[in-house]
Amino acid sequence: MGAALAVGLLIGLERGWRDRDLPDGARIAGLRTFALTGLLGGVLGSLLPQFGPWPLLGGVVGLALILAVSYTQAAKASGNLSATTAVASLLTLVLGAYAAQGSAVLALAAAVIVMVLLDLKPVLHGGLRWIEHRELRAGLQLLVLSVVILPSLPDAGWGPYAAINPYQLWWAVILIAGLSLVGHFAMRLTGAQRGIVWTGLLGGLASSTAATLTLARYTRQNPSLAGAAAAGALSACGVMFFRIAVLLAVLRPVLLQTFGVFLVVTGLVLLGLGLWAGRRLTHSGEGESTIQPMAPFDLGTALGFGAFLAVMAVLVPLTQQWVGTVGIYVLSAVSGTADVDAIVISLAHMQGAGGLSGTTTVLALCIAALSNMLTKVTMAWSTGGAAMGRPLLKGYAIGVLAGGLALVPFMYAGS
Repeated sequence: MGAALAVGLLIGLERGWRDRDLPDGARIAGLRTFALTGLLGGVLGSLLPQFGPWPLLGGVVGLALILAVSYTQAAKASGNLSATTAVASLLTLVLGAYAAQGSAVLALAAAVIVMVLLDLKPVLHGGLRWIEHRELRAGLQLLVLSVVILPSLPDAGWGPYAAINPYQLWWAVILIAGLSLVGHFAMRLTGAQRGIVWTGLLGGLASSTAATLTLARYTRQNPSLAGAAAAGALSACGVMFFRIAVLLAVLRPVLLQTFGVFLVVTGLVLLGLGLWAGRRLTHSGEGESTIQPMAPFDLGTALGFGAFLAVMAVLVPLTQQWVGTVGIYVLSAVSGTADVDAIVISLAHMQGAGGLSGTTTVLALCIAALSNMLTKVTMAWSTGGAAMGRPLLKGYAIGVLAGGLALVPFMYAGS
């Protein structure tokens, strides 16, 4: 009974505080009414063993009728159509009965959650106004991919070499789509003060290649911003190495024992160079311009990536069988020119199935990353000019050299 009363007091405290300026009798329910409602639920809940569910059902129906009449009158008088207080009252009655049935802790925990949800009205409504329709659509598509489609897919190898595992491929698609959506929101959350360096840093969460191309195009329109664009591109590439580390940590953690040091060191060096260059440019205001955030993923992009991933899953074992290890390296270089995620996922799956040695996998991953970096330098130089391409090439060289030197002892120990 004490817990049932506490449930009503907790929820009534929030409702009463929100409507504290209204005159007596102008509220549908306040602190006392909620406290009595919770206690009533406790009494009705205690009658369940002796009289069954009928007293509680009658209480719910009776309270619903009272709330319906009160809500109608209040809506006519004030024009406020919110039914939140009425729903909270019904929930208070049910939670009071739940507490009386021996679940006092869970009932109180639920009451606290109700209080938080009621108090967060401005935040939640503000968030709804902040979210754009394309972002809502992307979030809904991600839920469809993960909650609806993923559980129904078979977790078994299909097709040539049994290389196409629908469940694992779709899980990889969800992971990449989720990272892209996080990158998009991260760019928006930085607000109006987001600079070009931040664009590269946060854009790398979605796609470092796309971020570099965006910055290069912006530099072509504003050549004076080449230094800031190069700093942003360096940061984006640094984030790419941490993206690869996340993929390997999820799909094949054992590879991080050797390749992880290269990823971390290279990523840190590139991030450090990008942020250091960006900080130098802050005083001149060069990095304070803003550009539009990268678009969130859509279903077509996700399906296209899944198809590309399936093709790579078959090409990797096929190339190894017909061409050998050299073919794996060539395939990694070709795939890396477009994107590193697909080849990273394919190599991790094949190495996990015993089709590739650890050394071969690490070298192939290095080649894919280097190929991708070379593509981005070419893209930046040809689109944004030498003023962007030259510092990007120097930064990449320093980062790869530092990562390679850190990787050598691990490779030697592994051999």
